[in-house]
Amino acid sequence: MTDVTGLPYRDASLPIAERVSDLISRMTREEKVGQMLQLDARGDLKNLINERHVGSILHTSPENLIEAHALNERTRLAIPLIVGEDCIHGHSFFPGTTIFPTQLGMAASWNYELIEKAARVTAIEAAATGIHWTFSPVLCIARDLRWGRVNETFGEDPHLIGELASAMVKGYQGEGLKDETAILATAKHFAAYSETQGGRDASEADVSQRKMRSWFLPPFERVAKEGCRTFMLGYQTTDGVPITINDWLLSDVLRGEWGYTGMLITDWDNVGRMVWEQKVMPDYTHAAAAAVKAGNDMVMTTPLFYEGALDALDKGMLSDADLDAAVARILTVKFELGLFENPRRPDPARIESDLGTQEHTAINLEIARRSLVLLENDGVLPLADSSPSAPQAKKIAVVGPNAHDHQYQLGDWAGNSGQAGWMPDGHDTQQITTVFEGLRDAVPADWSVEYARGANVVDLTDDPAGQFFPDGQPRPQVAVPAPVDQELLDEAVAVASEADYVVAVVGDAIPLVGEGRSTATLNLLGGQEALLDALAATGKPVIVVLLASKPQVMPGSATGANAVIWAANPGMRGGQALAELILGSIEPTGRLPISFARHVGQQPTFYNQIRGQHGDRYADLTQDPQWAFGYGLSYTSVEYSNLSLSHTEAGVEDTIVASVTLTNTGSRPTIETVQAYVSDVVTSVSWTDKELKGFTQVAVAPGESVIAQISIPVSYCTIVDARGRRIVEPGQFELLVGPSSRDRDLLRAGFVVQG
Repeated sequence: MTDVTGLPYRDASLPIAERVSDLISRMTREEKVGQMLQLDARGDLKNLINERHVGSILHTSPENLIEAHALNERTRLAIPLIVGEDCIHGHSFFPGTTIFPTQLGMAASWNYELIEKAARVTAIEAAATGIHWTFSPVLCIARDLRWGRVNETFGEDPHLIGELASAMVKGYQGEGLKDETAILATAKHFAAYSETQGGRDASEADVSQRKMRSWFLPPFERVAKEGCRTFMLGYQTTDGVPITINDWLLSDVLRGEWGYTGMLITDWDNVGRMVWEQKVMPDYTHAAAAAVKAGNDMVMTTPLFYEGALDALDKGMLSDADLDAAVARILTVKFELGLFENPRRPDPARIESDLGTQEHTAINLEIARRSLVLLENDGVLPLADSSPSAPQAKKIAVVGPNAHDHQYQLGDWAGNSGQAGWMPDGHDTQQITTVFEGLRDAVPADWSVEYARGANVVDLTDDPAGQFFPDGQPRPQVAVPAPVDQELLDEAVAVASEADYVVAVVGDAIPLVGEGRSTATLNLLGGQEALLDALAATGKPVIVVLLASKPQVMPGSATGANAVIWAANPGMRGGQALAELILGSIEPTGRLPISFARHVGQQPTFYNQIRGQHGDRYADLTQDPQWAFGYGLSYTSVEYSNLSLSHTEAGVEDTIVASVTLTNTGSRPTIETVQAYVSDVVTSVSWTDKELKGFTQVAVAPGESVIAQISIPVSYCTIVDARGRRIVEPGQFELLVGPSSRDRDLLRAGFVVQG
């Protein structure tokens, strides 16, 4: 290694811009191109670092990370590596870490502070292990429930997504990147990646620029202006143009209108996909040139970008100035992190002290509790009701394929979910409480809890197209619905028949979740519907727990059950939280961040669709969802009354304060999520009938009446007009306040926006 001590770029007292300029002046073309590469550290590390001069690595096992740093410190300029990982809902692939509910599950809490805490925990744990950068949060809007990545989103509403993504970015990046417990956040997938064709992953997103500005861009704009330092680009094309080279989106909007100065990273092999998948580029030389010209900085897992970019430079398709602009943004982030002074390698002492602590577990348990949504309840819950008339149950049957599956309870992007190979057995089961274990450990001493699996979900077979994609990545196996296993079914029915109550835990499975794993159906697969039908036939009270990556279509034996709870993938403490909810030691306070369909053919079912459809139903089925966005039950009842507004006439600079009286008419306390929607009565272009613009959470004791207030800036009451401008149009508006997005749940009050 060249002695670099004393050189200007090593002088921490100099401004970052000077240090960046000095370092770039010393770099060869090969080193600059390499600095733009992020490659998979499960490969040949010597080749990555010594031959391709990579600026970043990802998917790095603990052992490989130590070797990578040792190799890198002996390179000519010793430019520190930036180490990335998919820490999606916890530090996903490191033993002993804290795994939270999935992002969709966390969204059901509607709680900014808890989500910020979860991200802060993730940052502390990831930073201790030498991770500098997480590819999270996901700001995609869930539109089609068949899409395999719904679980990674915050649901279907842009306002809620913006609020919760902002919280997560703040938690990751802390008080500033110089803090050794801070990690870089990544806003992804920019933009409209989730607007799929038929729910299929990474397909053409048929989105106009106006539609993009209307719903898909606002959450990204918020976090861009709040300081999220990296953006990841989606896989898809929009109007035929891959996002990777979408000049309007990257240059005009992100870098131009928003003034974004952070670093852009492609998603996995986006540059290569333009050659071998989308076929819009003839070779890697053209693809590399186009990607750099469009403003991409870091190129994820396209090894041939190295040869392509160098060839493009030789042929005059790229200039040194093009390269320098991208490298400067990468180096700026590295200097902001302080990596030249402290490369932030794994810290054994912090790994011992900071991972999976009691404090982190307590935060995890609290967010798991707040993520649970009670969808139906005929009074059977809570089971441990102490009133004299309550039946004194002694035996609970816990059945279903997801009742005692430690690893699937964590969901995708965790342990052995398939993205990393160094944890084949997943996370330590001692850290995880399943639903069966949670109930077994929490019931009164004279109760008993028995478990039976009851059904399988899917079997796996190799894809007929081959085991690998053209770029060498493994192709997911095909999931085939498992047949009804009569022996498992009979065992579950026998256990249920002897019980006082049945808790049936059903859902999906890892082969049905994630990238390239969208589903054609939303039904419960395998033997699960047969299991629910058989349990209903026993005549015993049945509590259905949907422990699943996303909303699914439930059969009549489930929707007609005595109670239904949605748990998403609730993380390590999910089983404990569910047991507490079922037994009544906590209150159900979660609210849906996403709507549930009655039938897969209803897609899409999101609440804020454009008004003016000819007819309000299918010929054979209602358009109404099974359970709507914002919906959720409590163990009490809360009445809304006396909605009033601080203004009935207002200007664009004003803020309207809505006040509403909440009265708890039941016998248990609750935390009520009060939701405020705005409806622009007449618009110059087609628009949705109502949009969430604010919410607050209020504790209400039994018999108590409290006044809840929500402030709505009039500047939030926008549409995007025919010219693509986001504006507030003068005229008549309504503010709708209530416990869900359903019209029948909302009180209305009118106001006028003056011109």
